[in-house]
Amino acid sequence: MAFFQNGLLFLQDMNKTQYRVVGVMSGTSLDGVDLVAASFSLDDGSWTYHIEAAHTEPYSAYWQAVLKDLVSQSMEDLQQIDKDYTEYLAGFIQDFIAANKLKALDAVCSHGHTALHQPEKGLTYQIGNLPELYELLQLPVVCNFRVQDVALGGQGAPLVPIGDALLFSDYDFCLNLGGFANVSTENQQQRIAYDICPVNIVLNHYVSSLGLAYDDQGQIASTGDIHQELLQHLNGLEFYKKEAPKSLGLEWVKQQVFPLIDSFQLPIATVLRTFVEHIATQIATELNKAQEATVLVTGGGAYHRFLIHQIQARTSNSLVVPDKALVNFKEALVFGFLGVLKLRGAVNCLSSVTGAKQDHSSGIIFNH
Repeated sequence: MAFFQNGLLFLQDMNKTQYRVVGVMSGTSLDGVDLVAASFSLDDGSWTYHIEAAHTEPYSAYWQAVLKDLVSQSMEDLQQIDKDYTEYLAGFIQDFIAANKLKALDAVCSHGHTALHQPEKGLTYQIGNLPELYELLQLPVVCNFRVQDVALGGQGAPLVPIGDALLFSDYDFCLNLGGFANVSTENQQQRIAYDICPVNIVLNHYVSSLGLAYDDQGQIASTGDIHQELLQHLNGLEFYKKEAPKSLGLEWVKQQVFPLIDSFQLPIATVLRTFVEHIATQIATELNKAQEATVLVTGGGAYHRFLIHQIQARTSNSLVVPDKALVNFKEALVFGFLGVLKLRGAVNCLSSVTGAKQDHSSGIIFNH
């Protein structure tokens, strides 16, 4: 099969069954850039994966500050930041490839970093997806996975569920605890997925005032008291009344969550404990739509033992926290897989998940 994109001809070998890629992901929690070298194999219609190497490159203080403030930038300033970030990102990827002596790569598959996400306005913008990324790496690049879905009327998120369906079908739910909690599952023979609530994007914001990057295992949250009035207001936010598909972004947190929490002027431990209660309540509500289910839990929040305990206390379903490689790098792994599917011209974005007009093969390929 062949297709044209950006004036270039691409030849697809649908008989190809082995791929080796680098998946790259930067999430809203601003931990850093996750990089995964992974191989994917297609055998008798089923996909398997193997993680060869993985690394998180922390953001510098400068870039953390820049990325936290993207929503307040003008479009002109964002475009300059995009160029600078693309160069910054390319350096990480080059170092990762060199350090792990990676050869014969089919592509680098990169999510970029979300600057704006307002799908209701037909807008989503991820920096780090410029053609210069290919020029700098001199490797095929698959990127910019969200824009096409929003153009088709979708939320542009979450995109990971196609990986859940094809790589992790042994689990009834795949729950990711990153900047936001999102879940995917099968419903009436369709994969559905949606954002549930904020997690690390809020917890890390408040613990940072104590000079910490995160609340290790939830130790501080476990010492706080639940503020019932704040909890009631949080659980009453309009977003939680909406039906899926639905997604969240930093803009919503800045408009709806931070001002609400700050209006109570509470001690940090109380804020953390109350918000953990909020997260656990919202997540358990979704998980309890099934019984005797298994739940694969990944993302940085999987290390928040206190949060995991609070969720488990509210559901009879079994929470499974896998090995560290999968906990830390599942999203980067799946974006690598999304790139593989795009290279094949196969569906990698599900309308049942995002609300788009149709299933489609999303992303842009940059190549010679």
